Amino acid sequence: MSDRPQTQTGGLAAVAGVAKQAPGRGLPPVHLWHPEHCGEIDIVIRADGVWMHEGSPIGRAELVRLFSTVLRKDPDGYHLVTPVEKLKITVEDLPFRAVTLERDGDRLRFTTDVGDTVEAGADHPIVVETDPVTEEPAPRVHVRGDLWARIVRPVFYDLVETATVEAGRLVVRSDGGSFPLGPVGAGVE
Repeated sequence: MSDRPQTQTGGLAAVAGVAKQAPGRGLPPVHLWHPEHCGEIDIVIRADGVWMHEGSPIGRAELVRLFSTVLRKDPDGYHLVTPVEKLKITVEDLPFRAVTLERDGDRLRFTTDVGDTVEAGADHPIVVETDPVTEEPAPRVHVRGDLWARIVRPVFYDLVETATVEAGRLVVRSDGGSFPLGPVGAGVE
């Protein structure tokens, strides 16, 4: 750790500055950066997808998008990462929400609340876990690295509408992959 003091404002400003350097909408190579852990910053991504800083919502969508580009999940949690800083944040559920779904031929394309677009397939699987007590589905789609998007309820309903029944369960297909939407018998009449 460096001898210079870290402040939340300085850390936040530094993270925003590095994120702004990403060309276009491209993503910085956070997987290649291995700075020392600099502490925590009071940023929380709530379960509903709202990004909070020091208890207040971050109201600028552009700033949330910038921060999302330098987000990484490590074994010890979620961090905003630059080449020289690594600041831990809190994520209540998953960092992103899949808020739209498009079908393009045999591909399912999701768009997240921070502007990422992913096509479900081998590299971006759809996973649906079911709560053993409530039997509520918790669908998600892989975005990048170890970052996932929670598929919001209306989008999940759209998925269910396009599903077929295979071996007693609802399944969707995309880009050659097959993704069950729940356990055998769930949603099958």
